[in-house]
Amino acid sequence: MEFHIRCDPKDIARYAFVPGSHDRAKKIAAHLNDVRLVSDSRGYLVYTGTVDGIRMTVSSTGMGGPSTAICIEELGHMGVGTFIRVGSSGTMQDYVDCGDVIISTGTYRDGGTANNYLPIEFPAVPNFDVTTALVQAARHLGLKAHVGLGSAGDSFYAPRDPSRRDLLKQAGIVSGEMESDTLYVVAALRGWRAGALYANDGTSKETKPAWGEEAFKQGEENAILIAIEAMKAIALSDTAKAG
Repeated sequence: MEFHIRCDPKDIARYAFVPGSHDRAKKIAAHLNDVRLVSDSRGYLVYTGTVDGIRMTVSSTGMGGPSTAICIEELGHMGVGTFIRVGSSGTMQDYVDCGDVIISTGTYRDGGTANNYLPIEFPAVPNFDVTTALVQAARHLGLKAHVGLGSAGDSFYAPRDPSRRDLLKQAGIVSGEMESDTLYVVAALRGWRAGALYANDGTSKETKPAWGEEAFKQGEENAILIAIEAMKAIALSDTAKAG
């Protein structure tokens, strides 16, 4: 029994979606068959069900690196080996619209939690196979997705340096959120696979604009569909390799 996610390890699948939002965890769980709530402890809402007979788990992580690290560490202890973060993000790029899906290829480390695992020089990058599966899933479903680098930090309301933001924008940073740096670094150290995609919740100048609420909801649903399709492909590939 883990300290925070209180459940029997047999109730946790090898494949897990780790959204930050509790509401998004419920939305992902609604896509699973025979789904049931297996833990609701210390802010972690955990479900397990199946997709085409493949067992999958969904767990909300909450916001930021510390709670994300605890979540994936404990799920990993209970047998999860593949994580897909289905998150939301802001953007720095004018060409990204509210509701667009962004598939992560790496993260600029602007948070603190991951620094306690590996030094800042270590890159925060997703697993190549997971990222490829996400890109292929988006294409297979005919859903638009941007693919690129993002930034993740711990302090949502901290003062910002406009010149650094401009520099990161110039360097092509597409997304900004709070969890992927921790997910990638912890997964790398522990030998797990991890990837991430986001529904963009604003514009380059405005976060969560009221006019974009419906667009964001559709983008969130698109991200969920892509993540499930990708996870299914990963699991089937694992089975084929093992067989």
